[in-house]
Amino acid sequence: MGNMSNIYITTPIYYVNDKPHVGHAYTSIASDVLARFYRLKNYEVFFLTGTDEHGQKIQQATKNNNLNTQEFVDNMSLNFQNLTKILNLSNNDFIRTSSQRHINAVRSFWEKLNNNGQVYLDKYSGWYSIRDEAFYNEEEIVDGHAPTGAPVEWVEESSYFFKLSDWEEKLLKFYEDNPTFIQPKSRYNEVVSFVKQGLKDLSISRTSFDWGVKVPGDESHVVYVWIDALTNYLTALGYPDNDSKSLKDFWPANFHFVGKDILRFHAVYWPALLMAAGMETPKKIIAHGWWTVEKEKMSKSLGNVVNPQDIINKYGLDQFRYFLLREVPFGNDGDFSEDALISRINSELANNFGNLVNRVFSMTKKNFDGVIPEQQELKEEEQNLINICDENLSEYMICFKSVEFSKAIDSIIGIVSMTNKYIDNTKPWTLAKEGKIDDLKRVLRVSLEVIRLVSILFYPIIPSSSTKILKALNLSIDEEANCFAGPGSIPSLAANNRIGDLDLLFPKIDKNLT
Repeated sequence: MGNMSNIYITTPIYYVNDKPHVGHAYTSIASDVLARFYRLKNYEVFFLTGTDEHGQKIQQATKNNNLNTQEFVDNMSLNFQNLTKILNLSNNDFIRTSSQRHINAVRSFWEKLNNNGQVYLDKYSGWYSIRDEAFYNEEEIVDGHAPTGAPVEWVEESSYFFKLSDWEEKLLKFYEDNPTFIQPKSRYNEVVSFVKQGLKDLSISRTSFDWGVKVPGDESHVVYVWIDALTNYLTALGYPDNDSKSLKDFWPANFHFVGKDILRFHAVYWPALLMAAGMETPKKIIAHGWWTVEKEKMSKSLGNVVNPQDIINKYGLDQFRYFLLREVPFGNDGDFSEDALISRINSELANNFGNLVNRVFSMTKKNFDGVIPEQQELKEEEQNLINICDENLSEYMICFKSVEFSKAIDSIIGIVSMTNKYIDNTKPWTLAKEGKIDDLKRVLRVSLEVIRLVSILFYPIIPSSSTKILKALNLSIDEEANCFAGPGSIPSLAANNRIGDLDLLFPKIDKNLT
Protein backbone atom coordinates (compact mmCIF):
# COMPACT_ATOMS: atom_id res chain seq x y z
CA MET A 1 0.00 0.00 0.00
CA GLY A 2 1.54 3.31 -1.10
CA ASN A 3 2.40 5.82 1.58
CA MET A 4 0.00 8.81 1.79
CA SER A 5 2.85 11.31 1.54
CA ASN A 6 4.30 9.60 -1.54
CA ILE A 7 3.25 10.24 -5.13
CA TYR A 8 3.96 7.98 -8.12
CA ILE A 9 3.55 9.59 -11.56
CA THR A 10 4.16 7.88 -14.91
CA THR A 11 4.20 8.82 -18.56
CA PRO A 12 3.22 6.09 -21.01
CA ILE A 13 6.32 4.33 -22.24
CA TYR A 14 7.02 5.51 -25.78
CA TYR A 15 7.13 3.10 -28.67
CA VAL A 16 10.57 3.28 -30.30
CA ASN A 17 9.49 2.87 -33.92
CA ASP A 18 9.67 6.63 -34.40
CA LYS A 19 11.41 9.79 -33.20
CA PRO A 20 9.90 11.98 -30.45
CA HIS A 21 7.36 14.62 -31.55
CA VAL A 22 5.21 17.27 -29.87
CA GLY A 23 2.71 14.64 -28.62
CA HIS A 24 5.44 12.80 -26.67
CA ALA A 25 6.73 16.11 -25.31
CA TYR A 26 3.24 17.11 -24.15
CA THR A 27 2.64 14.00 -22.02
CA SER A 28 6.15 14.14 -20.59
CA ILE A 29 5.94 17.83 -19.68
CA ALA A 30 2.48 17.42 -18.10
CA SER A 31 3.82 14.57 -15.93
CA ASP A 32 6.90 16.59 -15.01
CA VAL A 33 4.83 19.64 -14.04
CA LEU A 34 2.73 17.55 -11.67
CA ALA A 35 5.84 15.87 -10.22
CA ARG A 36 7.45 19.26 -9.52
CA PHE A 37 4.23 20.58 -7.95
CA TYR A 38 4.01 17.68 -5.48
CA ARG A 39 7.70 17.95 -4.62
CA LEU A 40 7.10 21.63 -3.77
CA LYS A 41 4.38 20.43 -1.40
CA ASN A 42 6.96 18.22 0.31
CA TYR A 43 5.73 14.91 -1.09
CA GLU A 44 8.20 12.18 -1.88
CA VAL A 45 7.70 11.82 -5.66
CA PHE A 46 8.71 8.99 -7.97
CA PHE A 47 8.38 10.06 -11.60
CA LEU A 48 8.88 7.44 -14.32
CA THR A 49 9.20 7.55 -18.09
CA GLY A 50 10.75 5.17 -20.61
CA THR A 51 10.52 3.22 -23.85
CA ASP A 52 8.46 0.29 -25.11
CA GLU A 53 10.78 -1.83 -27.27
CA HIS A 54 9.11 -5.15 -28.07
CA GLY A 55 6.49 -6.33 -30.55
CA GLN A 56 5.88 -7.31 -34.14
CA LYS A 57 6.03 -3.75 -35.46
CA ILE A 58 9.62 -3.34 -34.21
CA GLN A 59 10.69 -6.75 -35.56
CA GLN A 60 9.20 -5.92 -38.98
CA ALA A 61 10.87 -2.50 -39.11
CA THR A 62 14.29 -3.96 -38.34
CA LYS A 63 13.89 -6.89 -40.80
CA ASN A 64 12.88 -4.51 -43.59
CA ASN A 65 16.03 -2.48 -42.98
CA ASN A 66 18.37 -5.44 -42.34
CA LEU A 67 19.14 -4.11 -38.86
CA ASN A 68 20.02 -5.89 -35.65
CA THR A 69 16.86 -5.52 -33.52
CA GLN A 70 18.62 -4.84 -30.21
CA GLU A 71 20.93 -2.25 -31.79
CA PHE A 72 17.91 -0.59 -33.42
CA VAL A 73 15.98 -0.29 -30.13
CA ASP A 74 19.14 0.89 -28.33
CA ASN A 75 19.53 3.74 -30.81
CA MET A 76 15.84 4.65 -30.88
CA SER A 77 15.53 4.57 -27.09
CA LEU A 78 18.41 7.03 -26.91
CA ASN A 79 16.24 9.64 -28.70
CA PHE A 80 13.73 9.47 -25.85
CA GLN A 81 16.42 9.43 -23.17
CA ASN A 82 17.82 12.61 -24.73
CA LEU A 83 14.31 14.09 -24.79
CA THR A 84 14.20 13.96 -20.98
CA LYS A 85 17.21 16.31 -20.92
CA ILE A 86 15.93 18.52 -23.75
CA LEU A 87 12.61 19.05 -21.90
CA ASN A 88 14.28 19.47 -18.47
CA LEU A 89 12.30 16.57 -17.01
CA SER A 90 12.81 15.63 -13.36
CA ASN A 91 12.19 11.89 -13.80
CA ASN A 92 13.66 9.51 -11.20
CA ASP A 93 14.05 6.57 -13.56
CA PHE A 94 13.95 5.68 -17.25
CA ILE A 95 12.62 2.21 -17.96
CA ARG A 96 13.40 0.11 -21.05
CA THR A 97 11.32 -2.97 -21.75
CA SER A 98 14.27 -4.80 -23.35
CA SER A 99 16.20 -4.61 -20.04
CA GLN A 100 16.71 -7.76 -17.98
CA ARG A 101 15.03 -6.32 -14.87
CA HIS A 102 11.89 -5.75 -16.92
CA ILE A 103 11.91 -9.17 -18.61
CA ASN A 104 12.13 -10.77 -15.14
CA ALA A 105 9.17 -8.67 -13.93
CA VAL A 106 6.98 -9.59 -16.93
CA ARG A 107 7.68 -13.30 -16.53
CA SER A 108 6.87 -13.10 -12.81
CA PHE A 109 3.64 -11.19 -13.48
CA TRP A 110 2.63 -13.83 -16.04
CA GLU A 111 3.33 -16.64 -13.57
CA LYS A 112 1.23 -14.86 -10.95
CA LEU A 113 -1.73 -14.69 -13.37
CA ASN A 114 -1.20 -18.30 -14.39
CA ASN A 115 -0.95 -19.54 -10.78
CA ASN A 116 -4.20 -17.68 -10.01
CA GLY A 117 -5.98 -19.64 -12.76
CA GLN A 118 -6.36 -16.60 -15.03
CA VAL A 119 -4.58 -17.94 -18.14
CA TYR A 120 -5.48 -20.76 -20.56
CA LEU A 121 -4.23 -22.01 -23.95
CA ASP A 122 -6.53 -21.89 -26.98
CA LYS A 123 -6.52 -20.76 -30.58
CA TYR A 124 -6.90 -17.12 -31.58
CA SER A 125 -8.63 -16.13 -34.76
CA GLY A 126 -9.54 -12.52 -35.37
CA TRP A 127 -8.51 -9.10 -36.62
CA TYR A 128 -5.13 -7.75 -35.57
CA SER A 129 -3.47 -4.41 -36.30
CA ILE A 130 0.31 -4.56 -36.33
CA ARG A 131 0.50 -0.75 -36.27
CA ASP A 132 -1.61 -0.52 -33.08
CA GLU A 133 -0.38 -3.87 -31.69
CA ALA A 134 -4.05 -4.44 -30.86
CA PHE A 135 -6.85 -6.93 -31.49
CA TYR A 136 -10.22 -5.66 -32.71
CA ASN A 137 -13.74 -7.09 -32.72
CA GLU A 138 -15.58 -7.68 -35.99
CA GLU A 139 -17.99 -4.78 -35.32
CA GLU A 140 -15.08 -2.36 -34.87
CA ILE A 141 -13.68 -2.99 -38.37
CA VAL A 142 -14.66 -0.51 -41.10
CA ASP A 143 -13.50 -1.12 -44.70
CA GLY A 144 -10.65 -3.35 -43.56
CA HIS A 145 -9.39 -0.83 -41.00
CA ALA A 146 -9.36 -0.47 -37.21
CA PRO A 147 -11.16 2.49 -35.56
CA THR A 148 -7.74 4.24 -35.50
CA GLY A 149 -7.50 3.97 -39.30
CA ALA A 150 -4.76 1.34 -39.09
CA PRO A 151 -4.93 -1.61 -41.49
CA VAL A 152 -5.86 -4.97 -39.92
CA GLU A 153 -5.18 -8.55 -40.94
CA TRP A 154 -6.90 -11.80 -40.09
CA VAL A 155 -4.76 -13.80 -37.68
CA GLU A 156 -5.13 -17.45 -36.69
CA GLU A 157 -2.62 -18.91 -34.26
CA SER A 158 -2.22 -20.76 -31.00
CA SER A 159 -2.50 -18.29 -28.15
CA TYR A 160 -2.73 -18.00 -24.39
CA PHE A 161 -5.75 -16.07 -23.16
CA PHE A 162 -6.42 -13.97 -20.08
CA LYS A 163 -9.91 -14.47 -18.57
CA LEU A 164 -10.88 -10.85 -19.05
CA SER A 165 -14.58 -11.72 -19.33
CA ASP A 166 -14.54 -12.83 -15.67
CA TRP A 167 -13.71 -9.27 -14.62
CA GLU A 168 -16.48 -7.38 -16.43
CA GLU A 169 -18.79 -6.99 -13.41
CA LYS A 170 -15.90 -6.32 -11.03
CA LEU A 171 -14.59 -3.58 -13.33
CA LEU A 172 -18.00 -1.91 -13.61
CA LYS A 173 -18.29 -1.99 -9.82
CA PHE A 174 -14.77 -0.58 -9.56
CA TYR A 175 -15.61 2.35 -11.90
CA GLU A 176 -18.80 3.03 -9.96
CA ASP A 177 -16.90 3.09 -6.66
CA ASN A 178 -14.11 5.25 -8.13
CA PRO A 179 -15.80 7.90 -10.29
CA THR A 180 -12.58 9.93 -10.63
CA PHE A 181 -10.46 6.93 -11.69
CA ILE A 182 -10.50 8.07 -15.32
CA GLN A 183 -10.22 11.76 -16.19
CA PRO A 184 -11.63 13.73 -17.91
CA LYS A 185 -15.21 12.57 -17.27
CA SER A 186 -15.97 12.15 -21.00
CA ARG A 187 -13.28 9.46 -21.20
CA TYR A 188 -14.64 7.77 -18.07
CA ASN A 189 -18.04 7.50 -19.76
CA GLU A 190 -16.46 6.03 -22.92
CA VAL A 191 -14.69 3.31 -20.93
CA VAL A 192 -17.77 2.38 -18.90
CA SER A 193 -19.90 2.07 -22.04
CA PHE A 194 -17.18 -0.05 -23.73
CA VAL A 195 -17.11 -2.49 -20.79
CA LYS A 196 -20.92 -2.59 -20.62
CA GLN A 197 -20.98 -3.88 -24.22
CA GLY A 198 -19.30 -7.03 -22.89
CA LEU A 199 -15.71 -8.17 -22.54
CA LYS A 200 -14.21 -11.13 -24.36
CA ASP A 201 -11.16 -12.98 -23.08
CA LEU A 202 -7.94 -11.34 -24.20
CA SER A 203 -5.30 -13.04 -26.35
CA ILE A 204 -2.04 -12.46 -24.46
CA SER A 205 0.61 -14.32 -26.46
CA ARG A 206 1.84 -14.56 -30.05
CA THR A 207 3.75 -17.24 -31.96
CA SER A 208 4.23 -15.55 -35.36
CA PHE A 209 7.32 -13.57 -34.26
CA ASP A 210 9.84 -13.81 -31.44
CA TRP A 211 10.92 -10.25 -30.50
CA GLY A 212 9.53 -10.06 -27.00
CA VAL A 213 9.46 -11.68 -23.57
CA LYS A 214 9.20 -15.48 -23.80
CA VAL A 215 6.22 -17.04 -22.01
CA PRO A 216 7.44 -18.93 -18.91
CA GLY A 217 7.24 -22.67 -19.59
CA ASP A 218 6.43 -22.27 -23.31
CA GLU A 219 9.21 -20.51 -25.20
CA SER A 220 7.39 -20.86 -28.54
CA HIS A 221 5.11 -17.99 -27.39
CA VAL A 222 6.03 -14.38 -26.68
CA VAL A 223 4.03 -12.30 -24.21
CA TYR A 224 1.57 -9.89 -25.89
CA VAL A 225 3.30 -6.53 -26.08
CA TRP A 226 0.64 -4.73 -24.02
CA ILE A 227 0.99 -7.09 -21.03
CA ASP A 228 4.73 -6.53 -21.36
CA ALA A 229 4.35 -2.73 -21.63
CA LEU A 230 1.93 -2.22 -18.75
CA THR A 231 4.12 -4.21 -16.36
CA ASN A 232 6.80 -1.49 -16.70
CA TYR A 233 5.02 0.54 -14.01
CA LEU A 234 5.78 -2.27 -11.54
CA THR A 235 9.30 -3.07 -12.81
CA ALA A 236 10.60 0.39 -11.93
CA LEU A 237 9.53 -0.09 -8.30
CA GLY A 238 11.49 -3.32 -7.92
CA TYR A 239 8.72 -5.82 -8.71
CA PRO A 240 8.64 -8.86 -8.31
CA ASP A 241 10.59 -8.33 -5.08
CA ASN A 242 7.70 -7.83 -2.65
CA ASP A 243 10.16 -6.54 -0.06
CA SER A 244 11.22 -3.73 -2.38
CA LYS A 245 10.97 -0.45 -0.47
CA SER A 246 9.88 1.42 -3.62
CA LEU A 247 7.09 -1.06 -4.30
CA LYS A 248 5.83 -0.73 -0.73
CA ASP A 249 6.15 3.06 -0.72
CA PHE A 250 4.84 3.98 -4.17
CA TRP A 251 2.41 1.34 -5.45
CA PRO A 252 -0.39 1.85 -6.39
CA ALA A 253 0.46 4.63 -8.88
CA ASN A 254 -1.28 7.94 -8.24
CA PHE A 255 -1.27 9.16 -11.83
CA HIS A 256 -0.82 7.29 -15.12
CA PHE A 257 -0.72 9.91 -17.88
CA VAL A 258 -1.77 8.46 -21.25
CA GLY A 259 -2.92 9.57 -24.69
CA LYS A 260 -6.60 8.87 -25.34
CA ASP A 261 -5.64 6.28 -28.00
CA ILE A 262 -4.21 3.93 -25.33
CA LEU A 263 -6.89 4.53 -22.73
CA ARG A 264 -8.54 1.11 -23.14
CA PHE A 265 -5.31 -0.72 -22.29
CA HIS A 266 -4.80 1.36 -19.14
CA ALA A 267 -8.39 1.71 -17.94
CA VAL A 268 -9.78 -1.75 -18.80
CA TYR A 269 -7.02 -4.34 -19.25
CA TRP A 270 -4.59 -2.98 -16.64
CA PRO A 271 -6.95 -2.83 -13.61
CA ALA A 272 -8.37 -6.25 -14.57
CA LEU A 273 -4.87 -7.76 -14.82
CA LEU A 274 -3.86 -6.24 -11.47
CA MET A 275 -7.01 -7.49 -9.73
CA ALA A 276 -6.37 -10.92 -11.25
CA ALA A 277 -2.81 -10.83 -9.90
CA GLY A 278 -4.12 -9.84 -6.46
CA MET A 279 -2.59 -6.36 -6.64
CA GLU A 280 -3.97 -2.86 -6.05
CA THR A 281 -5.19 -0.82 -9.00
CA PRO A 282 -3.80 2.63 -9.87
CA LYS A 283 -5.64 5.64 -8.45
CA LYS A 284 -6.02 7.76 -11.57
CA ILE A 285 -5.68 7.43 -15.32
CA ILE A 286 -5.41 10.87 -16.93
CA ALA A 287 -6.15 10.75 -20.67
CA HIS A 288 -5.12 13.76 -22.72
CA GLY A 289 -6.10 14.74 -26.24
CA TRP A 290 -4.17 14.80 -29.49
CA TRP A 291 -2.29 17.63 -31.11
CA THR A 292 -2.89 18.70 -34.67
CA VAL A 293 -0.49 21.06 -36.43
CA GLU A 294 -2.00 24.15 -38.07
CA LYS A 295 -5.35 22.27 -37.98
CA GLU A 296 -3.87 19.28 -39.86
CA LYS A 297 -3.26 15.81 -38.45
CA MET A 298 0.43 15.29 -37.77
CA SER A 299 1.94 12.88 -40.28
CA LYS A 300 5.27 12.11 -41.90
CA SER A 301 3.71 12.19 -45.37
CA LEU A 302 2.50 15.77 -44.82
CA GLY A 303 5.92 16.66 -43.42
CA ASN A 304 4.32 18.55 -40.52
CA VAL A 305 5.64 16.55 -37.56
CA VAL A 306 6.77 19.05 -34.91
CA ASN A 307 10.22 18.27 -33.55
CA PRO A 308 10.40 19.61 -29.96
CA GLN A 309 14.13 20.36 -30.29
CA ASP A 310 13.54 22.70 -33.28
CA ILE A 311 10.83 24.68 -31.45
CA ILE A 312 12.92 24.92 -28.27
CA ASN A 313 15.98 26.13 -30.23
CA LYS A 314 13.84 28.81 -31.84
CA TYR A 315 11.66 30.01 -28.95
CA GLY A 316 13.10 28.65 -25.68
CA LEU A 317 12.31 25.66 -23.48
CA ASP A 318 10.20 27.37 -20.82
CA GLN A 319 8.22 29.13 -23.54
CA PHE A 320 7.49 25.75 -25.18
CA ARG A 321 6.51 24.13 -21.87
CA TYR A 322 4.27 27.08 -21.02
CA PHE A 323 2.48 27.06 -24.37
CA LEU A 324 1.67 23.34 -24.36
CA LEU A 325 0.00 23.50 -20.95
CA ARG A 326 -1.59 26.90 -21.44
CA GLU A 327 -3.09 26.52 -24.88
CA VAL A 328 -5.73 23.85 -24.22
CA PRO A 329 -7.62 22.55 -21.19
CA PHE A 330 -5.86 19.30 -20.30
CA GLY A 331 -7.80 16.40 -21.80
CA ASN A 332 -9.00 18.28 -24.89
CA ASP A 333 -7.43 18.09 -28.33
CA GLY A 334 -5.08 20.96 -29.15
CA ASP A 335 -3.72 22.63 -32.25
CA PHE A 336 -0.06 23.54 -32.44
CA SER A 337 0.79 26.64 -34.45
CA GLU A 338 3.80 28.91 -34.23
CA ASP A 339 1.52 31.95 -34.48
CA ALA A 340 -0.38 30.86 -31.35
CA LEU A 341 2.92 30.12 -29.59
CA ILE A 342 4.33 33.57 -30.43
CA SER A 343 1.10 35.21 -29.34
CA ARG A 344 1.19 33.47 -25.90
CA ILE A 345 4.88 34.30 -25.41
CA ASN A 346 4.40 37.97 -26.28
CA SER A 347 1.13 38.68 -24.49
CA GLU A 348 1.47 36.61 -21.31
CA LEU A 349 5.16 35.95 -20.74
CA ALA A 350 6.85 39.04 -22.22
CA ASN A 351 4.30 41.86 -21.86
CA ASN A 352 2.72 40.67 -18.63
CA PHE A 353 4.97 38.56 -16.39
CA GLY A 354 8.32 39.59 -17.87
CA ASN A 355 7.24 43.24 -17.78
CA LEU A 356 6.25 42.99 -14.09
CA VAL A 357 9.59 41.50 -13.04
CA ASN A 358 11.53 43.93 -15.20
CA ARG A 359 9.83 47.11 -13.97
CA VAL A 360 9.91 46.18 -10.24
CA PHE A 361 13.56 45.07 -10.39
CA SER A 362 14.69 48.16 -12.28
CA MET A 363 12.83 50.56 -9.93
CA THR A 364 14.32 48.78 -6.88
CA LYS A 365 17.79 49.13 -8.39
CA LYS A 366 17.30 52.73 -9.45
CA ASN A 367 15.84 53.95 -6.16
CA PHE A 368 17.42 51.70 -3.53
CA ASP A 369 20.55 50.45 -5.25
CA GLY A 370 18.86 47.02 -5.51
CA VAL A 371 18.41 46.65 -1.75
CA ILE A 372 15.08 45.02 -0.84
CA PRO A 373 13.08 47.55 1.22
CA GLU A 374 11.91 46.55 4.70
CA GLN A 375 8.23 45.80 5.30
CA GLN A 376 6.01 48.91 5.64
CA GLU A 377 2.53 49.25 7.05
CA LEU A 378 0.12 48.18 4.33
CA LYS A 379 -2.70 50.29 2.95
CA GLU A 380 -6.01 49.24 1.48
CA GLU A 381 -4.68 48.76 -2.07
CA GLU A 382 -2.00 46.35 -0.83
CA GLN A 383 -4.56 44.47 1.22
CA ASN A 384 -6.77 44.13 -1.88
CA LEU A 385 -3.83 42.80 -3.88
CA ILE A 386 -2.96 40.33 -1.10
CA ASN A 387 -6.58 39.11 -1.00
CA ILE A 388 -6.47 38.46 -4.75
CA CYS A 389 -3.20 36.55 -4.32
CA ASP A 390 -4.75 34.40 -1.58
CA GLU A 391 -7.88 33.67 -3.61
CA ASN A 392 -5.89 32.79 -6.72
CA LEU A 393 -3.46 30.69 -4.69
CA SER A 394 -6.40 28.59 -3.40
CA GLU A 395 -7.73 28.26 -6.95
CA TYR A 396 -4.26 27.23 -8.20
CA MET A 397 -4.07 24.44 -5.58
CA ILE A 398 -7.51 23.10 -6.53
CA CYS A 399 -6.67 23.18 -10.25
CA PHE A 400 -3.36 21.39 -9.78
CA LYS A 401 -4.93 18.64 -7.72
CA SER A 402 -7.55 18.08 -10.42
CA VAL A 403 -4.87 18.29 -13.17
CA GLU A 404 -6.35 21.40 -14.80
CA PHE A 405 -3.10 23.02 -15.85
CA SER A 406 -4.54 25.72 -18.10
CA LYS A 407 -6.86 26.91 -15.31
CA ALA A 408 -3.98 26.86 -12.81
CA ILE A 409 -2.00 29.11 -15.16
CA ASP A 410 -5.08 31.37 -15.41
CA SER A 411 -4.93 31.91 -11.67
CA ILE A 412 -1.22 32.85 -11.83
CA ILE A 413 -1.74 35.22 -14.76
CA GLY A 414 -4.60 36.78 -12.76
CA ILE A 415 -2.16 37.68 -9.97
CA VAL A 416 0.38 39.08 -12.45
CA SER A 417 -2.22 41.24 -14.22
CA MET A 418 -3.58 42.62 -10.94
CA THR A 419 -0.05 43.43 -9.74
CA ASN A 420 0.73 45.31 -12.95
CA LYS A 421 -2.54 47.19 -12.45
CA TYR A 422 -1.61 47.91 -8.81
CA ILE A 423 1.72 49.39 -9.97
CA ASP A 424 -0.04 51.52 -12.61
CA ASN A 425 -2.41 52.82 -9.91
CA THR A 426 0.18 53.51 -7.21
CA LYS A 427 2.68 55.06 -9.72
CA PRO A 428 5.94 54.32 -7.88
CA TRP A 429 7.86 56.50 -10.40
CA THR A 430 5.77 59.49 -9.20
CA LEU A 431 6.33 58.54 -5.55
CA ALA A 432 10.09 58.57 -6.25
CA LYS A 433 9.89 61.98 -7.93
CA GLU A 434 7.88 63.41 -5.02
CA GLY A 435 10.28 61.96 -2.44
CA LYS A 436 7.57 59.77 -0.80
CA ILE A 437 10.17 57.17 0.12
CA ASP A 438 8.12 55.13 2.64
CA ASP A 439 5.26 54.81 0.13
CA LEU A 440 7.74 53.82 -2.57
CA LYS A 441 9.25 51.19 -0.25
CA ARG A 442 5.79 49.82 0.51
CA VAL A 443 4.84 49.46 -3.17
CA LEU A 444 8.12 47.88 -4.26
CA ARG A 445 8.31 45.59 -1.23
CA VAL A 446 4.81 44.17 -1.83
CA SER A 447 5.50 43.86 -5.56
CA LEU A 448 8.71 41.92 -4.87
CA GLU A 449 6.80 39.62 -2.50
CA VAL A 450 4.23 38.97 -5.23
CA ILE A 451 7.02 38.21 -7.73
CA ARG A 452 8.43 35.70 -5.23
CA LEU A 453 5.04 33.99 -4.93
CA VAL A 454 4.37 34.01 -8.69
CA SER A 455 7.83 32.57 -9.42
CA ILE A 456 7.09 29.68 -7.07
CA LEU A 457 3.65 29.10 -8.58
CA PHE A 458 5.22 29.12 -12.03
CA TYR A 459 8.12 26.86 -11.00
CA PRO A 460 6.52 23.52 -12.01
CA ILE A 461 5.69 24.93 -15.45
CA ILE A 462 8.70 27.14 -16.29
CA PRO A 463 11.37 25.91 -13.85
CA SER A 464 14.43 27.58 -15.41
CA SER A 465 12.94 31.08 -15.51
CA SER A 466 11.46 30.75 -12.02
CA THR A 467 14.79 29.56 -10.62
CA LYS A 468 16.56 32.58 -12.16
CA ILE A 469 14.10 35.04 -10.59
CA LEU A 470 14.26 33.36 -7.17
CA LYS A 471 18.06 33.32 -7.33
CA ALA A 472 18.03 37.06 -8.09
CA LEU A 473 15.87 37.46 -4.94
CA ASN A 474 18.47 35.43 -2.97
CA LEU A 475 16.03 32.54 -2.63
CA SER A 476 16.26 28.91 -3.63
CA ILE A 477 13.26 26.75 -4.43
CA ASP A 478 14.75 23.94 -2.32
CA GLU A 479 15.04 26.14 0.74
CA GLU A 480 11.60 27.73 0.49
CA ALA A 481 10.07 25.81 3.39
CA ASN A 482 7.00 28.03 3.34
CA CYS A 483 6.82 27.86 -0.43
CA PHE A 484 3.23 28.83 -1.01
CA ALA A 485 2.98 31.61 1.57
CA GLY A 486 1.16 34.60 0.10
CA PRO A 487 2.66 38.11 0.21
CA GLY A 488 0.54 39.05 3.24
CA SER A 489 2.00 36.32 5.44
CA ILE A 490 5.29 36.56 7.35
CA PRO A 491 7.65 38.28 4.91
CA SER A 492 9.84 35.81 3.09
CA LEU A 493 12.22 38.31 1.56
CA ALA A 494 15.04 39.37 3.83
CA ALA A 495 15.14 43.17 3.97
CA ASN A 496 18.53 44.72 3.14
CA ASN A 497 19.38 41.82 0.83
CA ARG A 498 20.43 43.11 -2.56
CA ILE A 499 18.65 41.72 -5.63
CA GLY A 500 20.86 40.23 -8.32
CA ASP A 501 21.00 40.97 -12.03
CA LEU A 502 18.46 39.34 -14.28
CA ASP A 503 18.69 39.03 -18.05
CA LEU A 504 15.55 39.62 -20.08
CA LEU A 505 13.62 36.41 -19.39
CA PHE A 506 11.11 36.44 -22.23
CA PRO A 507 12.28 38.49 -25.20
CA LYS A 508 9.40 39.63 -27.40
CA ILE A 509 9.23 37.81 -30.71
CA ASP A 510 8.74 39.71 -33.94
CA LYS A 511 6.46 37.56 -36.10
CA ASN A 512 7.97 39.10 -39.23
CA LEU A 513 11.43 37.81 -38.32
CA THR A 514 10.48 34.19 -37.62
